[in-house]
Amino acid sequence: MENILEIKNLCKTYDNFALKNVTLSLPKGMIMGFIGENGAGKTTTIKAILNIIQSYRGEIKIFGLDNRKYDKKIKEDIGVVLDDMFFPEILTPNDIDNTMKGIYKNWDSKMFDDYLKEFSLLPNKQIKTFSKGMRKKLEIATALSHHPKLLILDEPTSGLDPVARAEIIQIFQSFIEKDDCSILLSSHITTDLEHIADYITFINRGEIVLSKTKDELLDKYGIVKCTEAEFKKINKKDYIKYRKTKYEYEVLVSNKKDFKAKYDIAIIDKITLDELMVLMIKGEE
Repeated sequence: MENILEIKNLCKTYDNFALKNVTLSLPKGMIMGFIGENGAGKTTTIKAILNIIQSYRGEIKIFGLDNRKYDKKIKEDIGVVLDDMFFPEILTPNDIDNTMKGIYKNWDSKMFDDYLKEFSLLPNKQIKTFSKGMRKKLEIATALSHHPKLLILDEPTSGLDPVARAEIIQIFQSFIEKDDCSILLSSHITTDLEHIADYITFINRGEIVLSKTKDELLDKYGIVKCTEAEFKKINKKDYIKYRKTKYEYEVLVSNKKDFKAKYDIAIIDKITLDELMVLMIKGEE
């Protein structure tokens, strides 16, 4: 399967944080959910992909091209929504339309106008009058309206109510159905990723700790709930992490079926991405 984005051994060091050999691949036509707690390295990775951060080690290829050597050509085909992105508040959507015409060769004013109508955004109103949710919708409309092949999205649905989030998710799903487009989507709203993502990549303290298909994670992984006596019978090689709660042990396993065949423990629950994150970060080995 052809990859639209490839990162190999990405390293970036700050005084109190470092990305350590971050490696991931996003196939064409797929959505990758990029998860991790605040400060784990998601935004730093995204900014390296976009060449906002340039002094890093490692290799990043987008559409098969080195992102540092073919920066302008690559950016034409990328739509971006960043968590700390903003437009000057005195501008209107019409001003943004006129500005983007001079930036992107494929800028589509009609598409932009259609999104404004769909999102109930008035074209002549200044951005300072928009709510946080309205501003996020404007950013998404802008990212989509130059026909990109890759969307890089950092918390694109933050500030949106559940109805608006469902609307945006549907738009993202429609986007990838066209011309084998792809999405890298960083979000703390993991329930959205459970609906939309094909792959899940989990970063913790600057390192990728897992990158798998969503179906493998949610179908095969599980949480074993057991007593202390039962936990002591479990071989360490048969679980990933565990956590002791007030009443029981919660044990993260990578294959519910194999575990159940080996151990006589009745309760093995399906896992959510939230539970996976908590156990991977807070659990013990």
